[in-house]
Amino acid sequence: MRRLYWSGGVSDENGFVEHVLGNGLRLVIELMPHAGSAAGGFLVRTGARDETPDLAGVSHFLEHMCFKGTAKRDWRRITVDFDNLGSTYNAYTSKEQTVFFGWVRTADLEKQIELLADMMRSIIPADEFEMEKKVILEEIAMSEDSIDRRVIDLIHAQRYAGHPLSWPVLGTAETVGALTRDQLHAYFESRYHPANMVLVVAGAVDPQEVIVMAERICGDWSARSPRPDRMVPPPVAQGIGKEQAERFEQQAVAMIYPAPSASHPDRERGDVLAFILGGHNSRFFWNIIQTGIAPQVGAARLDYSDDGMFIAYGFCDPSKADELLAAMRSEIRKVIEAGVSDEEVQRVKNLSRTVLATEAESPYHRFMQMVREIDVLGRPRSVSERLAAIDAVTPGGLREYGQAWLEGGASVLVSLGPSDWPSNGDGGGVR
Repeated sequence: MRRLYWSGGVSDENGFVEHVLGNGLRLVIELMPHAGSAAGGFLVRTGARDETPDLAGVSHFLEHMCFKGTAKRDWRRITVDFDNLGSTYNAYTSKEQTVFFGWVRTADLEKQIELLADMMRSIIPADEFEMEKKVILEEIAMSEDSIDRRVIDLIHAQRYAGHPLSWPVLGTAETVGALTRDQLHAYFESRYHPANMVLVVAGAVDPQEVIVMAERICGDWSARSPRPDRMVPPPVAQGIGKEQAERFEQQAVAMIYPAPSASHPDRERGDVLAFILGGHNSRFFWNIIQTGIAPQVGAARLDYSDDGMFIAYGFCDPSKADELLAAMRSEIRKVIEAGVSDEEVQRVKNLSRTVLATEAESPYHRFMQMVREIDVLGRPRSVSERLAAIDAVTPGGLREYGQAWLEGGASVLVSLGPSDWPSNGDGGGVR
């Protein structure tokens, strides 16, 4: 295997360096010598699907509270210290992970990592807890006014009924309202520790300096047991999930098909097919949007570490819901029966090359990709490896994908909007 040399040793052939501290904290570093900056932060391997029903929303709540105070800094000092670094910083919580990061000049990376590491030792200040709860409850209330957010929640509630993937990342007004500071702190102690975290860095760095830095900043963290095993998602079952909401003017219509997980080799084929169906200059665009059936239609593959969904969706006038559903079904049927063209596949490959080239120049974008892949694949992929996976997609392979994953039709039909649709109970059949 070809290896790249740096001052402290060797990296793998893709330019990644890995190291594990004595307490179990894993470091993953990507060398980007052409850059003048570095992005770094912590992947905490916990999210909404790791919560119990009574704690729904606790992971997202914790994300907020990590900005609210440590033994060294109050929330004002945390904010000022980020700004003094000129950092592009943020955090997010998803179904499977919580991530804290900052993007700075390489010279400021150590200060950035020290600040983020301090936040990982939050004291969950009691005097900020109730105030932040009000902020999150307001965020939940605001989400009720977003048809996009509501339909995504309904899709998960229908597809993963009875499973932790079914509840929203924000939690509910009831679960968040009932959370206590002690419950939040207990969950924090059980998840924010070396066995359940990864320090990720991408940029113009010397890996040995990053390792020494991590040892100095995080080496005294106490190790605990890893998170409990996750509940396996239920098998896909046919069903209809509909919710009448008169506050919206449009009707959201979505069909959910089985799809590969984030670690499945078919994931790139699913992504390419979704773009051909519902991306820019897609079949949905020309044959549904441009014909006046609906103003917004798309397709996407949502995936998790052990499951996935292929979703065809649209937003339309309630009177056109039947027509929209039929049109999306028709386009998907054409792909299964006749396949796609070389030109359509090449267009997606060209766009992917541009996106990946841009990503290769930005430590920020590389960091974002790395944390996702480290969590679900166990390792990051280089830009060239990701491009090779897209380049391997062929029209024939996409037809095979359609026949393998879409042939049986949609398993779940979701409707959200002012109309009680489908009124006949099945919208002409789920499939």
